[in-house]
Amino acid sequence: MNGSSQQNIPRTSNRNILGREQYNPLILFLKSILFFVLYNLMGIVHSTISLLVAPVQTFEQRFRFVNHWTRASLWLLRHLNGVHIEVSGIENIPRDQSVVIMSNHQSQLETFYLQLLIAPQATILKRELLWVPFFGWALALLKPIAINRKQRASALKTVVRVGTDRLENGINVVIFPEGTRQPPGTIGTFNAGGAMLATQSGSAILPVVHNSGDCWPARSIKRYPGTVRFIIGEPIDPQGKSTKQLNKEASEWIRAHYPD
Repeated sequence: MNGSSQQNIPRTSNRNILGREQYNPLILFLKSILFFVLYNLMGIVHSTISLLVAPVQTFEQRFRFVNHWTRASLWLLRHLNGVHIEVSGIENIPRDQSVVIMSNHQSQLETFYLQLLIAPQATILKRELLWVPFFGWALALLKPIAINRKQRASALKTVVRVGTDRLENGINVVIFPEGTRQPPGTIGTFNAGGAMLATQSGSAILPVVHNSGDCWPARSIKRYPGTVRFIIGEPIDPQGKSTKQLNKEASEWIRAHYPD
């Protein structure tokens, strides 16, 4: 379910706006290492506690409890690494219905920040993530929709079947349709999973776009100071639209509203 092609978005990254020369490379690296160590230590400890208390919690209680680590990580990212978050369009989040959230994907930041922004939710993810010690085990408590990306047809069926069940039970579903993290300023090809779930379930798509890769680039330990901007669009009604039309509409909105 990976997108294969990419489109570069003409823009200037936060790092360029701030000026890379303003960073002391050694201090930036040391702060990034410190964040990595504390972030993972907190995750191991909190994941263990989450597993112990999960049996006596409802799903909503479990969701809130697991995300205490998310809040602590964001606090650390802001105060240690100088990463700030701005959100616009928050009024577009429906309060009386569950939706399919489609977002671009650049780092780990959006995967857990969206859990605070729109709750409760279940994320569509590759099943291998649930095998990661501690983190994957705690993630499994949040009713994710785990798929085998090597089996595309089976994965789509799982997304529609399990995703519809989650939506009918008032749980929003998050999908990163590019399938893998992209470099800053780049939008990959959208797979059809999220749009198909929306058309099959009748649930609206909530488009979200951000520039998290500016501060938390994929496959890098460095955390750059700056501002990550999340923009939330108006829900896209799937009624009367094909999966292809809906996917195209969501993709075009995300490309057109990329933070600049």
